[in-house]
Amino acid sequence: MQLAASLLLVNGGVKMTIFRDKVTSGIIKGMDASTLRQQVTANNLANLNTPGFQRSDVSFEKQLQEARERIDSPLARTDERHFPQMPDRDIEPEIKKDTSTIRRIDGNNVDLEREMLNMVSNQLRYNSYTQKLNTRFDNWRFVINEGRR
Repeated sequence: MQLAASLLLVNGGVKMTIFRDKVTSGIIKGMDASTLRQQVTANNLANLNTPGFQRSDVSFEKQLQEARERIDSPLARTDERHFPQMPDRDIEPEIKKDTSTIRRIDGNNVDLEREMLNMVSNQLRYNSYTQKLNTRFDNWRFVINEGRR
């Protein structure tokens, strides 16, 4: 499920996209990664008792952090509380098989407690992304409504 957060305005043949800046795009990518992670975790749980099944996980936040560290920017962060610059290239969530652990004799490495913890933490992450996106839209709503006065 991809979230759509862009509005295309056509003004004299010129297309403008609003609500699609780097921060909003990053939030939406995070929501998409969380949605995919929830589906992958549900699949892991559905195959809890399938012999030979190898669990999967979604890699996104680590890729995002690595991309942030590679940014060569003329801007300097003078404080750790400052937001780092967002990477220019698109980062997509990846599904990766976990072949490093085998938990049972039948070859299945799905751990019920681990998957349930992943679901809870992923839900909290998704809620955080939702709150951030709502705040951005609230700011736009304020600008639009106050601009009419």
